[in-house]
Amino acid sequence: EIKRLIIVDTKNLDRLGVFRDFVSKHKPKIHIYDHHPITKQDIKGELEVIVPVGAVSTIFTEIFEKKSIAITPMEATIITLGIYEETGSLLYSSTTPRDLNAVSYLLKRGADLNIVASFMRADITAEEFGLLNRLLETAEELIIMGSHIFICMAVTEGYSDVAHLAHRLIDMLNADAVFIIVMLSDKVLIVGRSKTPQIDTSSILSVFGGGGHVFASSATIHEVPLEIVQERLINSINQNIKPIKTAKDVMTTPVITINHNDTIKNAEMMMTRYGVNVLPIIQSEQYSGIITRETVEKALFHGFKNSPCKDFASTDVFVASKDTNITDIESAMVETNQRFVPVVEDNKVIGAITRTDLLRTMYAEALKRNSISSTPIPQKSGIIKNAKKLMKDRFPDEIYEILHIAGEIADKMGVSAYLVGGAVRDILRGEDNLDIDIVVEGDGILYAKELANRISARVSVYKRFGTARLLPIEEDKGLWAKNKELKIDVATARTEYYETPASLPKVETASIKKDLYRRDFTINTLAIRLNHQEFGVIIDYFGGQRDLKEKVIRTLHNLSFVEDPTRAFRAVRFSERFGFKISRHTENLIKTAVRMNIFDKLSGTRIYDELTLTFKETNPVKALQSMDRYGLLKVIHPSIRLTKEMLQLLESVNETVIWYNLLYLQGKCKSHMLYIMALLYKLSDDERTQALKRLSVNAYETGQIFKMYASAQAILSRLNPSDDYAIYQLLKNQPIEALLFAMAVTKNEERKKAISMFLLKLNNIKPVITGNDLKDLGISEGPIYKTILNKIVEGRIKGLISTKEDEIRVARLYAEGKEI
Repeated sequence: EIKRLIIVDTKNLDRLGVFRDFVSKHKPKIHIYDHHPITKQDIKGELEVIVPVGAVSTIFTEIFEKKSIAITPMEATIITLGIYEETGSLLYSSTTPRDLNAVSYLLKRGADLNIVASFMRADITAEEFGLLNRLLETAEELIIMGSHIFICMAVTEGYSDVAHLAHRLIDMLNADAVFIIVMLSDKVLIVGRSKTPQIDTSSILSVFGGGGHVFASSATIHEVPLEIVQERLINSINQNIKPIKTAKDVMTTPVITINHNDTIKNAEMMMTRYGVNVLPIIQSEQYSGIITRETVEKALFHGFKNSPCKDFASTDVFVASKDTNITDIESAMVETNQRFVPVVEDNKVIGAITRTDLLRTMYAEALKRNSISSTPIPQKSGIIKNAKKLMKDRFPDEIYEILHIAGEIADKMGVSAYLVGGAVRDILRGEDNLDIDIVVEGDGILYAKELANRISARVSVYKRFGTARLLPIEEDKGLWAKNKELKIDVATARTEYYETPASLPKVETASIKKDLYRRDFTINTLAIRLNHQEFGVIIDYFGGQRDLKEKVIRTLHNLSFVEDPTRAFRAVRFSERFGFKISRHTENLIKTAVRMNIFDKLSGTRIYDELTLTFKETNPVKALQSMDRYGLLKVIHPSIRLTKEMLQLLESVNETVIWYNLLYLQGKCKSHMLYIMALLYKLSDDERTQALKRLSVNAYETGQIFKMYASAQAILSRLNPSDDYAIYQLLKNQPIEALLFAMAVTKNEERKKAISMFLLKLNNIKPVITGNDLKDLGISEGPIYKTILNKIVEGRIKGLISTKEDEIRVARLYAEGKEI
């Protein structure tokens, strides 16, 4: 007589118990409310409410809310208990945001969490504890495609609720997945739990007629021995599991290649230029083999420098596709002693995997399991951490949102995007930095235009370098109005090489790894992934996090200062700014570059730019002391010596600049010129000229510097601290730099006070009346206006004039030719 059957939390025919045969025979109307994925064993209903959430109770809660169905506090409590039980108190991987929203709604309707807590199974019974022990004793680990899976078996009587034990086991064993096989009195129960979508428990248990969803499923089998069940389960796991990582997840792209007809000599040059040990060989854009540095060096030794690479190519090496799982690649590299695996699609090289890539992936996986290791792996360089929370804390909300948008655009365009540079370094140091640099493994300019469209910005493009800068459409509006220091730069991932020491680099498109490798120090090689799936993941190929933690400035390779000597100045600058020490090896490399006269090949403009940046640091004098210790100041002129007297002058300049900047006066000071003048102060005029020429200072600025030396000297020789008007007359037309340098040079406190008084008081004394007032007094326009106004200023400084009326009186008298 049953006309309608309402099925909740399943749609699998085998799970309907006594109703199974009834449904098949009588075909009643069926209503289904379920949250499990659809499978082949599912029955169909006239009404189907199937929602992929963590608990079926969430589905009903959403229906109640949508239809405004009133529920009592006790009903809300019972439904909340259902959600908590099925989602492991909202901790299972299957939990969705909708489950949390449902709980929030139920709490507003009076759900009592104290009652929920009293029903949640916090402890296990003695019977359950015994079963848990037996399951642990039989736990067998399978490592398949990089996933760690445990199968546990036990026999028990009259006990069937083992699902929550699976969750305990997956945590205790630190597994990716656990399958429990329990023999009961009349059946075998299999329960599967997974932490990763690569292990779909529903698909694996479907061969037993079971069901559920990706992360949690179960099946019941009758009259089959445990051993047979175990064998079938292992087979199903092997058939249904997906690799955790494939070649496309770990490969480096793009790859430096060489044409099959290129010579061995060219191959050696390319390997040196790009810092690689293997080159894939290309023939008509098709992959045809690889050539290694070892092979190239032997060929050169035997005199085959002009032979084509194809004559010495290895053509039988293991080659991966982008979908080859990392386990197969690992096996091939170990078994064949192959250190470089080309990744090929349609016989074209799309990437490469090196032993370093493989080891880093294996290390990252090992880190996840160090909690069960008797000797935990030290968490130093190479650790992949997620900086999402740090980004949320350190960046303004609108900047954080832009980075999310940047990730969305990268996903849409099918490219990888990374936040790089000082912003990454500084958020890890707990500092703010709105200098946003994004690197794209793809077309950076096209990407920048897409991003600009989304955030209403305009784009300034630099095609030569594949870079772009995002700028406000209107000044002081929107995003930039709230964040005055914001800079957004986008670049195509690129590598660079130096044709000669100290020359400007040649730039080519590359991978993020190569892009980071071209940077100056390890602390600046960190990147944060912006793509949605891995948003916030830190990329650290070169131990940047370790050196940040240990507060060390460390260069990436031994030729770093040979290729770009300006890095030596930056090493000192970063060291002083952050309070970091320069590693001993890096110090030795700086001294070696100085000894080899590498800086002689460096343009003066680049040295001057680095010095100018150094002078803007909080304590430039300490930075200059470090430069002197490494011999870097001799690069400017060999006669520069940081004697005690010179240090006192530099400190005085620094204090004077800080004092002046704190006044916030209208006149801007070119502080870098003051430090340069101090550095060259003890040199002769000829030596100063040579030093300025070495720094490529242009003729105009050189003239200004010499003029300021003379002005400062004249000021100090003629200054009369006791006569305010004489002070005013002497200083009123002098450049601000000359005044400040004179203040810094003199040790006479009265002279310092006199210059200080001029800047703070005398220079601001102005007449109240204007030319219009003089015109109203009937005074004809002409040079007399300037004379009268100057006379008024003199009167104010001397205390003879204090009001506007006094000024008008003086103007009339002067116009009448009378004595004032």
